[in-house]
Amino acid sequence: MRSTATRVYGQKNVMRIPDLKDRLGAASAAKKAQIERARAIADDPARLKRIEARSEIVAARNIRMAERERLRREAIAREAAERAAAEAAEAAVQAARKAEEDAREARRVEQARLEAAAAAEREEALLAIRRAGRKKKKRKGH
Repeated sequence: MRSTATRVYGQKNVMRIPDLKDRLGAASAAKKAQIERARAIADDPARLKRIEARSEIVAARNIRMAERERLRREAIAREAAERAAAEAAEAAVQAARKAEEDAREARRVEQARLEAAAAAEREEALLAIRRAGRKKKKRKGH
């Protein structure tokens, strides 16, 4: 089915049908043209400037993102430190309250002990007075 030229059949022109060699040549020419277009695009100074500008934009974006991340981490650390300080202050207040309550309780216990001792002394004094009165009555002969 090789056809390299137009054949004439009874004074009629028949269209040429491309064979494998023609198709391979056309594919090769198309490939070469595509490679040349790609080279022209790759070597285009405007394209290189756009790529450079894009890379600068990406670098600036990355710097901004890193700065935001650093600020976010600093804020988290600051909040954690403030929270720890507040918890420590609250713990100190609680400890002071506990110490004050313990001191009050100790004073109350001591006061109760002193009152109990005073009451026992009064009771003992009353008993001693009663005994003395009974002894006195016994001596008089009642």
